[in-house]
Amino acid sequence: MFSSRLPLTPLRLTLAVAAALPLLASAQTDAPSDMARVTVTGSNLRVTQKEGASAVQVLTAKDLAATGKTAVADVLRAISANSGNSYNEQYTGSFSAGTAGLSLRGLGQKNTLILVNGKRVASFATAQNLQETFVDLNSLPMEAVQRIEILKDGASSVYGSDAVAGVVNIILYQQFTGTEIKAQAGSSTEGTGQTEKSVALKTGFGDLDRDGYSVVLSADAMERDKLQQSDVAWMAGSDFRNYKNGTLAWVPTNYYGTDPTRLLGSAQGPLQLVPYDAITPGKAGTVLAYNPAQYKTLIPGVKRVHTALLGTVRLDADTDVYADLLYGYSSAAQTFSAPLTVGTGLRAWNNATQSLDDIAVTLPVGHPNNPGATPVAINATLFDLGPRMKVGRVDFYRALTGIKGTAAGWTYDASIGRSGSKLKETVDNFVNRYVFQDVLASGSYNFANQSANSEAVRQALRLSTLRPAESTLTTVDFSASRDLFALPAGTVGFAFGAQWRREEMDSNTSTAVLSGTELRPAINIIKGQRDVSALFAEFNVPLRQDLNLNLAGRADRYDDFGSSFSPKVSLRYEPFNWLLLRGTASRGFRAPSLPESTNSTAVSYASVLDPRDPVSPTQARGITNITRANTDLSPERSNNLNLGVVIAPTKNSSIGLDYYRIRQKDVIGTETADTIIANEATAPQNIVRGVDGRILTLYRQYANQGERHVSGLDLDARYTFIGGGWGNLTINGQLSRVLKFEAPLSTGARLTDGAGTNYFGSIPKWRGVTAATWDIGQWSNTVTWNYTDGYEQTTRKGDTVAPIGTLDLNLAWRVTPQTSVGLVVSNLTDKRPSWDSSTAFFDYTQADPRGRFAALKLSHKF
Repeated sequence: MFSSRLPLTPLRLTLAVAAALPLLASAQTDAPSDMARVTVTGSNLRVTQKEGASAVQVLTAKDLAATGKTAVADVLRAISANSGNSYNEQYTGSFSAGTAGLSLRGLGQKNTLILVNGKRVASFATAQNLQETFVDLNSLPMEAVQRIEILKDGASSVYGSDAVAGVVNIILYQQFTGTEIKAQAGSSTEGTGQTEKSVALKTGFGDLDRDGYSVVLSADAMERDKLQQSDVAWMAGSDFRNYKNGTLAWVPTNYYGTDPTRLLGSAQGPLQLVPYDAITPGKAGTVLAYNPAQYKTLIPGVKRVHTALLGTVRLDADTDVYADLLYGYSSAAQTFSAPLTVGTGLRAWNNATQSLDDIAVTLPVGHPNNPGATPVAINATLFDLGPRMKVGRVDFYRALTGIKGTAAGWTYDASIGRSGSKLKETVDNFVNRYVFQDVLASGSYNFANQSANSEAVRQALRLSTLRPAESTLTTVDFSASRDLFALPAGTVGFAFGAQWRREEMDSNTSTAVLSGTELRPAINIIKGQRDVSALFAEFNVPLRQDLNLNLAGRADRYDDFGSSFSPKVSLRYEPFNWLLLRGTASRGFRAPSLPESTNSTAVSYASVLDPRDPVSPTQARGITNITRANTDLSPERSNNLNLGVVIAPTKNSSIGLDYYRIRQKDVIGTETADTIIANEATAPQNIVRGVDGRILTLYRQYANQGERHVSGLDLDARYTFIGGGWGNLTINGQLSRVLKFEAPLSTGARLTDGAGTNYFGSIPKWRGVTAATWDIGQWSNTVTWNYTDGYEQTTRKGDTVAPIGTLDLNLAWRVTPQTSVGLVVSNLTDKRPSWDSSTAFFDYTQADPRGRFAALKLSHKF
């Protein structure tokens, strides 16, 4: 079933260890002891089995500590099932800059449901990639986390329509006694100047069984410096000619008309004279160009603070009242872009017509920079105004209260909650359209010699704006369960419940954009709300002592898209104590998100590679996207199948292999830029080119594009060697293999397999994590191997992106029973991200540019 030609030795080691487990351990296992009944993610019923019918990866408190990571996002994004199409703060060109999400199975962040203590939290204030509503992992507390459960099959029948790819349940400490403080500080070892500092506190008192109450308070904070492209040695010069299909990725500017060799002025500021063919092979002459590295932020400078307060009061032996309060603040500061370039394609928003107005950039006769007797068009970058800067500030909260207990043989839980995410994004050094038109006409701004401009003119041109956005979620939940009656093989369990929630999103734009004042505006207006109500039920039927059947169903009603029923059937067969066979089949649906279906238009900017570009056909260039919502969309519908086997010869060993298959219909999306450009001859209305032949605008609209078929395998293996005086060595590995990722490249087109390519975002076929933890005496040491497979670069046929493997090290020494110190090193061997010519250097969804990063940590318990 698995290929024998795995690229790197640690992956072979993972499989070898997994295959050897039955031989390394005795086949005789201890008889199972009585276990407490618990509720696991994926079911509303309390059971005693450690492994259920669905594949659930559990990251315990010890697992979390072994990673050495200080953020929820960093932990979750490292799992092997996060196979593609997820973004973190490296995606600096996003309307959701500074955030981090998760995309199980590569199906997008909108198809992965994030829960905290089994309950929903608000999605981020605006959408990722204009389309995806998602939970920002950077807004969630790390210090409060006791464990994380990752359900890797569809759970629409239990949790709702947005659980198509799976569920992540972040479970916080409900009880904790004492006080623990932690501090960690580190920096890059590669001379980038980036540092990172974090502190954390957790304290609690009260024992629910003994005292009748429990309170847990936690807080954590982190600060990290901004990393610019110019800080990273191999990218600082933007000269990639030594790489396959690489270029001198400098930007030509400051020229007359449409010919970059007709120079406007001379070298000034960052501008240098460069041979044209160094940037675009085959071109003659000399151009003025600049290195964009100093204007490119790879990782924003961030500041984050999270707090969590959880309390429970026991009213009587059967009733608990509880309350959770979460608050998170985060800010992300970045260099948004180089100073504004004015020329062909300069636009401003016309709110009356809901379209963009063209702004002519033509020097009138008599302008100091116009030597001729007729008006002349120019292309120029306003370097003296400074780089365009952006800071996004996010406030997140959830307040939830509820009551749970037992009554008349039923175990119940009822809660009401309110959650929200509020964004305030400020930008500086943008350009005022009306002042620009005035100085252009009057000749009071010198494009050719910007040092001659007065500070008063510069200040008048500069524009600062505020973009607000907010998302809120109101929830009411009720569930109850009980044993119904006994069968020869055991007791039939039953659970039912009801949920109601209101989703609201108000993502706005600045007043400067709406008034047409801001040049080259970006717009992502989303305004809408919906009410969703649901009824669900679940039966657990023991057909035999070793065979369980679980039936679940959920009816969801969206007030804007109607109703749907999502059933699920699961079988769990345990013929021996060491062998488990399992399988689930389910049906789900996803209603169009508010960004996809609200009646609004988005204006965004991206870089595309246009082989017909007359100036720079070999390097990516910025263009405008106009994306329109569609009120006539149909919901996406899905069918999920999961089959698995778990072998556990002893309590110290286990190996699980699971197969998943997801088939979706009416998948909502837009054509990719590469597809639109490739089909320009048949659909020219989707592309607008300027008089110089360069692309100005791509038009897109959300549509039900067709089907998507995804399948793959997950391997999860763990073994602990009991070494006596040599300590204990635990080896565990997770390996995911994408077998198929088929989708249409355009609406109605045949399915194309994107596994191992970047047709639909980068989808590596293999992704693996192998960790070895050696506990000896007062030491606990972990080495983790992270592997991401290579993939085909589809915009340049025959070009491939190389696989990459990195090592992380976490050494912890318990100095006293209360105090521990340690060393954490990420990317121990300083592996460079794999070159990807389609992005000019590397794919930020798959790699980290920081190189080796080392930190010291300290923790103390009172």
